[in-house]
Amino acid sequence: MRFCAASDQTLLVYLGEEIGLPAHERVLNLLRALQKDPPEWLRNLQPACTSLMVTFDLCKVDQGGAEQLLRQYEEREKTARPRKTRTVEIPVCYGGEFGPDLNDVAELHGLKPQEVIALHSSQTYHAYFLGFAPGFAYLGDLPEQISTPRLEIPRKRVPAGSVGIAGRQTAVYPFSTPGGWRLIGQTPLKMFRSDRKAMALISIGDEVKFRAISREQFQKMESA
Repeated sequence: MRFCAASDQTLLVYLGEEIGLPAHERVLNLLRALQKDPPEWLRNLQPACTSLMVTFDLCKVDQGGAEQLLRQYEEREKTARPRKTRTVEIPVCYGGEFGPDLNDVAELHGLKPQEVIALHSSQTYHAYFLGFAPGFAYLGDLPEQISTPRLEIPRKRVPAGSVGIAGRQTAVYPFSTPGGWRLIGQTPLKMFRSDRKAMALISIGDEVKFRAISREQFQKMESA
């Protein structure tokens, strides 16, 4: 556990040095512990892959006091019961106009498009954190066989629901935005809706599975 002052009222709490499940679980445990039993000086929490940004009320605690209590929370979580994990299934129509980069990804790795689809949909992913846009969940870890860098020139417009990959991560674009991830498919599901109680379909800590569907299934689900 390492601390770094981001401002006079903000601490960055580092809980790992590498992006992966061990650091993610520590971040998630500390986040949920603070959400469940927040100290009176807590103002805001912002989780990332290996760290948690904690904003505190300087009138109620100084940096040293905040650090001391955060260490206590983290130590307490080491003996806490494992929490239940929610699994979210995302139907995806791969390739064609839905996944314009699928063939290029396959060619880069000496694979057939169907092999890329099989690898992508065979994995159980972990939602490390949400960022970039509301409902945009960074999911890891993509199989190494299809780990692919971002496009050199980002697209000016990526359709909502597009499933992309970048490095060892995959994600679903909740809105139509510019983006540089390699697009391999699209889902008919709405990843973010302001009229839902949980506006984002995926939350930090969720497990995510992708399921391949046909064009006909995509159109049926989209119009439902």
